[in-house]
Amino acid sequence: MNVEEIRDYCLLKEGAEESLPFGPDVVVFKVDGKIFLLLSLDTDQPQFNVKCDPDKAAELRAAYSCVLPGYHMNKKHWNTIIVDGSASTILLKEWIDDSYALVKKKKKK
Repeated sequence: MNVEEIRDYCLLKEGAEESLPFGPDVVVFKVDGKIFLLLSLDTDQPQFNVKCDPDKAAELRAAYSCVLPGYHMNKKHWNTIIVDGSASTILLKEWIDDSYALVKKKKKK
């Protein structure tokens, strides 16, 4: 996936909004006012941060070299994904979906 494909996929999510609160180099995607993905625009390879269940986050880091502790984030709950071709598009979308679902379910009633 490239930056545009990641952006387009995020914006397909119900209620997803994008903004640039940290400057022009990081696109933030939110649902219900909460961040589910941060997409870096100033790296050689696309990379993004996604929220993740803490146990699953550790498992993914152990299993995939492209999954790192979340850059500038709570490393227990966030992973940074380097889009280097080592993880399939299906997996990347699954990780985006998981992040969206974790944030969406916390909506205040």
